[in-house]
Amino acid sequence: MDIEFNKNEDINKQLVYDVTTRLKKIYLGGGEKAAAKQKEKGKMLARERVAYLIDKDKPWLEIGAFAGEGLYAEHGGCPSGGVICGIGYVSGRQCVIVANDATVKAGAWFPITAKKNLRAQEISMENKLPIIYLVDSAGVYLPLQDEIFPDKEHFGRIFRNNAIMSGMGIIQISAIMGSCVAGGAYLPIMSDEAMIVEGTGSVFLAGSYLVKSAIGEDIDNESLGGAKMHCEISGVTDYKQPNDQACLDSIRNILSMIGDYNKAGFDRIEPIQPKLDPKDIYGILPDARDKPYDMRDIILRLLDDSEFEEYKTEYGQSIICGLGRVDGWAVGIVANQRKVVKSGKKEMQFGGVIYSDSADKATRFIMNCNQKKIPLVFLQDVTGFMVGSRSEQGGIIKDGAKMVNAVANSVVPKFTFVIGNSYGAGNYAMCGKAYDPRLIYAWPSAKIAVMGGSQAAKTLLQIQAAGLKAKGEEIITPEREAELLKEISDRYDAQTTPYYAASRLWVDGIIDPLETRKVISMGIEAANHAPIEKAFNVGIIQT
Repeated sequence: MDIEFNKNEDINKQLVYDVTTRLKKIYLGGGEKAAAKQKEKGKMLARERVAYLIDKDKPWLEIGAFAGEGLYAEHGGCPSGGVICGIGYVSGRQCVIVANDATVKAGAWFPITAKKNLRAQEISMENKLPIIYLVDSAGVYLPLQDEIFPDKEHFGRIFRNNAIMSGMGIIQISAIMGSCVAGGAYLPIMSDEAMIVEGTGSVFLAGSYLVKSAIGEDIDNESLGGAKMHCEISGVTDYKQPNDQACLDSIRNILSMIGDYNKAGFDRIEPIQPKLDPKDIYGILPDARDKPYDMRDIILRLLDDSEFEEYKTEYGQSIICGLGRVDGWAVGIVANQRKVVKSGKKEMQFGGVIYSDSADKATRFIMNCNQKKIPLVFLQDVTGFMVGSRSEQGGIIKDGAKMVNAVANSVVPKFTFVIGNSYGAGNYAMCGKAYDPRLIYAWPSAKIAVMGGSQAAKTLLQIQAAGLKAKGEEIITPEREAELLKEISDRYDAQTTPYYAASRLWVDGIIDPLETRKVISMGIEAANHAPIEKAFNVGIIQT
């Protein structure tokens, strides 16, 4: 019996359980009372609508389930950002789905709601996937309107994207299944087709109360913007449906008739399960982020038949590169090696650190994958680039810049998984959110920050102590220093958790490590809808 393996297994399974427990609470949306009110109106709940719409025998990949967690407490919270987003299959066609959750402040838009909607549209545009909007929203959440309304990445960007997507030939279908008010009214009507549910669906620029105060007209909401008016008089909506189920059935029917798509042509063969048991990952991944392990043991449990064609095995060993397959799809793996290695020059290299030779190797490998049209998968457990006079004299900045350049200019789809640490410039070089991965997910063991907690806390303590000294306060006692250090460490550590990142959509979600293969496979299938049109060109690279 391997005691360390069992200890790791227990801790990692507990982390996964914590994720599942939190998700169960998030899935309740605005709570039972709010759900009951929706049911009284004859409406399905948002998650029920999504479950009814998608194919039961195909996987569902949720985007941003943790969005908004811990935010807006003074406003009553915003579970899942008040909107459900994800990639699913409708009549066999892979689609992006966006469904407002009317149990959360009547589906009103918080800042994170707009950000999540934009992320869903971004995924649709990058992959040229059809997108379905299930609209049920009271519009902008007025107490926070200044954070939602006027800026480039705010609410209005969504309608701009509607227009751009239409011009790109991306299919957009909307169903008005509840309120659709003010500026939000443009979203369904800028889609290719809009359907509306009788009795519960309504769409107008201003509701009856605002109309009364603005122009003095007395009119009820149904006459102002209900299904009958828009389908028989204004012609704003295209289909009228008697209830939610009929509306969703109509969407499924329409999607069943769309033509095939042009493919990017990423290589796929018959899938094979990994030869080595993926569940071993729980025992391999250490219980603490500073402990070493061999990343190859993780890689082999993610790849089909556990086969890995490793690139430059003995060179630049702190990054592992190589080719394999996931669910039949060919992939290029770029992963941080977490164990201490000895270079060909007989120098010891710390695990999780990017050195000049490993940056050089990764750059070349990334360029090769672009040349071969092979999607890239980044497995992050990185503490950053090597520092010190020796590294600086060796040109670590130049070599790191080459890797960042290759990642930034890649034209093949990229998928990133934060397994452990994701610190500083290492986050960038290993294709963090700023470098446009098609999907980016964290494992429950992830830590995302500009630097590690202990280093950051000590640095912040020095700054705080200097500030107190500048104010003429007495020198901090050892006891007070320890107290301050703990306060700073606790605050900083709370900001490095995967939940903190996921609530702000720095990552698309937190997944059980065993879901990694599904995310990669669905992601590449989505990317295969969008042929590569841009030439790979890294521009000027220092040598």
